[in-house]
Amino acid sequence: MSDVSPGGAGQPDDERTAAYGRPESPPLSERMSLEKRPTAGPPPPSCSGEGGGSGDDGGVVRPRRSMLERRFARLGWWFATPALLVVLAVTLFPVSFSIAMSLSGVEVSADGFRLSGFTTDHYQLLLGSERWRHALSFTVLYTIGTVLVELLLGTLIALVLERLGGAGRGWMMALLLLPWAMITVVSAQLWAYMYNGVYGVLTTLSEDVTGQPVQFLGTRMPAILSMAVADIWKTTPFVAIIVLAGLMMLPSDVVEAARVDGAGAWTAFWRVRLPLLRPALTIAVLFRVLQAFGLFDLPFVLTGGGPGDATESLALLGWQAMFTNLDFGPGAAVAASTAGLVLVGCLLFLRAFRSRVGDEEAGH
Repeated sequence: MSDVSPGGAGQPDDERTAAYGRPESPPLSERMSLEKRPTAGPPPPSCSGEGGGSGDDGGVVRPRRSMLERRFARLGWWFATPALLVVLAVTLFPVSFSIAMSLSGVEVSADGFRLSGFTTDHYQLLLGSERWRHALSFTVLYTIGTVLVELLLGTLIALVLERLGGAGRGWMMALLLLPWAMITVVSAQLWAYMYNGVYGVLTTLSEDVTGQPVQFLGTRMPAILSMAVADIWKTTPFVAIIVLAGLMMLPSDVVEAARVDGAGAWTAFWRVRLPLLRPALTIAVLFRVLQAFGLFDLPFVLTGGGPGDATESLALLGWQAMFTNLDFGPGAAVAASTAGLVLVGCLLFLRAFRSRVGDEEAGH
């Protein structure tokens, strides 16, 4: 007992450690205090100023990692700069040039065209044009109608694919991707063959059913509906795949909890799954609005904007003004105004979506 020091119960362990030839360590109380130092707070400040530490490993390594990360970040920006310059040149230059052309006087000659002076005459011409207002209303209504139908059909298809599972889902997705992967000009030509008023399959079927052939592309409303059907056939799989991805990411325990609480299949979908699907639906709507508002190739192949101006979209009007009539200023004004309308519409939609989500989160 006389060998026990005032250090307490830890002293015999330290003496046995020294007896096995290991370096003598401080008492247990001091070791515990030393072990707590690194985790009790930030590392001690640097005394020398070069490493930021007082000798322990943590204070030396962290500044070197930070410096290495900054160096890799600068190296990454150097590698990415050529690609970023190409992207900016491809995307921003046409838009900037169209805006500049729409606000300038354009003089066309045998050598090309030349921009001169600032003017707003092209936009005043658009605002006073009945043809532009008709193209605008047609594009807006066509976009709203087709996107709503695609959203509904795409959600139904995604629900069916979710239930299928396994190899059946893979085969169905492969079949659905065929129309979407097809080039729009090719799919429009296929539909043009079927809608043909002389030898079209659908024309023959309509004659067998009604007794008279339906001119799908020869009259105004059938032409609009026929073009919408071709568009919906091609782009609904895109919406279905996005919605299916959203369904697969939903937490299953939330739906199971709703069913335990007595919710039926429709209530669980409408009250639980559909609100959780809104981010995926928002992405699908944004992509489809951007595509539908730039509608060009489908009416260009199917109807040429006709009959009359029934299916003339803003993009087709701008193309006809610029490359058919050589009215570069008004054509550029149509393109710039269309891009501005799309940008404003998407920003308003995103703002409304965020405010709705924020209100619901605040309510919870």
